[in-house]
Amino acid sequence: MGSSSSRWLLPVVALLAIGVFASSASAAVRVKFVRIPGYKSPGTPAKYNKVGILQTGPASAKNVLVLNPGTSASAAYFEPLAKDIVKKTKGWQVWAVERRENLLEDHSALDQAKAGKATGQQLFDYYLGWIGNPSITNHFQLIPDSTVAYAKQWGMNTEIQDLRRVVLRAEKLGGHVVVGGHSLGGTITTAYATWNFGGKAGGDGLSGLVYIDGGSNPTPVTEAAAKASLQSLQSGSPWLSFGGIGAPYAGLFNASGAIGSIIDPDSPSIGQQFPLLPPNLKPPVPVTNLAQYGYALDVKTSPSSLRAAQAHLGQLAASGNPRGWDSTGALTPIRRYAEMFGGWGLKGLDGTAWYHPMRLTIDAGAVGNGNANPAQKVLDVHTTMGHKLPRDLRIYAFGAALGGPSVPAAAKALAKQSHIPQSNVVGLSRASTYAHNDPAGASPKNDFLSRLVPFLKKVGKG
Repeated sequence: MGSSSSRWLLPVVALLAIGVFASSASAAVRVKFVRIPGYKSPGTPAKYNKVGILQTGPASAKNVLVLNPGTSASAAYFEPLAKDIVKKTKGWQVWAVERRENLLEDHSALDQAKAGKATGQQLFDYYLGWIGNPSITNHFQLIPDSTVAYAKQWGMNTEIQDLRRVVLRAEKLGGHVVVGGHSLGGTITTAYATWNFGGKAGGDGLSGLVYIDGGSNPTPVTEAAAKASLQSLQSGSPWLSFGGIGAPYAGLFNASGAIGSIIDPDSPSIGQQFPLLPPNLKPPVPVTNLAQYGYALDVKTSPSSLRAAQAHLGQLAASGNPRGWDSTGALTPIRRYAEMFGGWGLKGLDGTAWYHPMRLTIDAGAVGNGNANPAQKVLDVHTTMGHKLPRDLRIYAFGAALGGPSVPAAAKALAKQSHIPQSNVVGLSRASTYAHNDPAGASPKNDFLSRLVPFLKKVGKG
């Protein structure tokens, strides 16, 4: 299922602006999505040289928190959190970055389901059911690796050049700009801040950095390891396999499962009956669509290979046929989690990246907390300004299950390199209580958000 021969080309229309479905829940918060010209990556067709921005908050707000998603995630992942932030911090917008790889996705059936024009079964059949049912002729088309070889160039240089255009756009508003990210997005945050832009650090002009269970490992990969990774990439797929599930299947399962659990939560699970759903994701008893989704991603039942996709969501109900979902003890409400990954209320967007560039993950190993190292020359990574960040920069670092205490530790080391006062650094670790995705998902109580709000308020007064 993860071999390169199983991926085929799908048609994509790269829209310059995508609207949002109106809903009473989001009516009070302005949400807008735009695509702007991005970096001209070598060999990439012009229609993919674009970067998207999911903007949440009042247009009049001058301060901007730019958030970068992690591995196999995308802008909509942050949307529930973004709404919480702008409701609690006057004068701020949140801009979530939609990377170029998401232009390869086909959201046609997802959009129909969100609009009430497709059933859960129709949604599932379009993206996955057709694989074992030849009678389904109208369905998603896979992408052959050979047609997107240019994506092997979509590494850290391409990503940072795209992000640069987003940040400069935010700076034009005239307020404070803070760059942050979740998981791999934390590494991207350090990469941007320490990137050498013609002798100046990317951090020049920024007021703060935010790390959400991710950052840069101060110890970079070796030159030999970098060369070996590049060689392996050239003979393999452009895409990373998330949790052992090859592209685009992890995204298809997550996005369709999320939306299916929202539009038809109580019916018998469609996914549980699907023979190609990995057995370790299937409950031992018949369950509902919502319970199937929760079982696959809750920390207590989700396999360790999917640790990066987990949250504290609850557990299977004690009884019922099919069993439903019991949210007792959850940090992250399961409906909110499904909205994050499904992109509920958003047209043409979901919270997953069906095709995550392997090159971006490879290059992340050379960031090295902004210190020059031999692997950077091999990988075209220019994070050499780790000692030249503005001394008044403020940093907030939150560690959860994957990063833990190492996340605030790396942030403090980054500050120390540039002689940033440790009083400017807010570090917090909840490794024993927060799963990797709880910082973005937890509600109404959220330890990450409770410290982020005063952090942003302090930045806004600076």
